[in-house]
Amino acid sequence: MEASLTGRMLHVKGKLGSAHKSFRKIPVGIRIDGSSVVLKAEGTRKRDLAILNTARSIVRNLCEGVGVGYTIKLKVVYAHFPITIKQDGAMILVENFQGERSARKAKIVGGTKVVSKGEDVIVTGHVLTDVSQTAANLEQGTKVKNKDHRVFLDGVYVYEKKKGE
Repeated sequence: MEASLTGRMLHVKGKLGSAHKSFRKIPVGIRIDGSSVVLKAEGTRKRDLAILNTARSIVRNLCEGVGVGYTIKLKVVYAHFPITIKQDGAMILVENFQGERSARKAKIVGGTKVVSKGEDVIVTGHVLTDVSQTAANLEQGTKVKNKDHRVFLDGVYVYEKKKGE
């Protein structure tokens, strides 16, 4: 894995691809020292240390993502009308949701890959924010409206999150 810094933009390259993150609005000092990324808090208050730990998590997620990747598995649940999941370019189509004629749509964010295998939908990628936002878009796209959500449990739900593709 190799990292480079251009201004306040951190670029990370690994075996799965490359990712970048802007630290323009995050108040931490960032520099690359040899083979490591060095972060320094701007102050000594509790808030500054909390921001430093957030930036550390962001850098760790970028490095793990380009190294091993991320996978989120979702389960398709229905009681009566069988739901089908299809991919159309940068959109996921949820067809026959509660017998609706038009398909519900969810956006695929970034370079995330979506595979539908029977009752499971597998979302994989090397940028954690893109993978989790795609899974959230799919989950929110199948939200039950104008009915009691405790009774009508149809939808697509996350059941497993893991590192590695």
